[in-house]
Amino acid sequence: MRVETKPPTLGEVMRRIRSKNGWTLKEMSEKSGIPVSTLSKVEHNRLTLSYDKLQQVSQRLNLRMSDLFADGDGDEPRRVTGRRSLAKLEDAARVTTDNYDYFYLCTDLRQKRMIPIITRIRKHTAAEFGELVRHHGEEFIYVIKGSIEVHTEFYDPVTIEEGEGIYLDSSMGHAYLTATGCEEAVVLGVCSSADDGLMDSLMHLHG
Repeated sequence: MRVETKPPTLGEVMRRIRSKNGWTLKEMSEKSGIPVSTLSKVEHNRLTLSYDKLQQVSQRLNLRMSDLFADGDGDEPRRVTGRRSLAKLEDAARVTTDNYDYFYLCTDLRQKRMIPIITRIRKHTAAEFGELVRHHGEEFIYVIKGSIEVHTEFYDPVTIEEGEGIYLDSSMGHAYLTATGCEEAVVLGVCSSADDGLMDSLMHLHG
């Protein structure tokens, strides 16, 4: 009988990285540029880090962004069948950008070919959003709450209501905004790619 285990929190991953290198909190603070008090709160799961801070940690500690979302033990990945992971919002890895709040689900599974994400959308206009986003692969977006306006570089904007969805080529420039009259929308997105490194590609996007 297999015992189900929860995916590690960001705090647990940070603590194990520090322990693996034999660093004190002060030493990790000096290497990462994150204050000691902040690191302590993160390790005790009382605080999370913004996208910019996660990117700073990954760059200064020479880690991939995806390494901060799953606790790897250094073993070579095995080809397995019957993989599964329960998607619970309280176990999700949260990344906050200027345009979105991302909640990455099923972070205990590594080298996924599709990435499920709950996203909270806040921006109302294309001017507020900025440059369109592009990355490899394809994606499907389903509106859970509210309504959104989808902008792409090859099509006119389209409104997607609650209970509706849209499938698109992720390499085409795109942006998700709240529709007229909607303050905030929540969507389920599934990003997929046949190429390796999809998670890293998503992590390095500037929302």
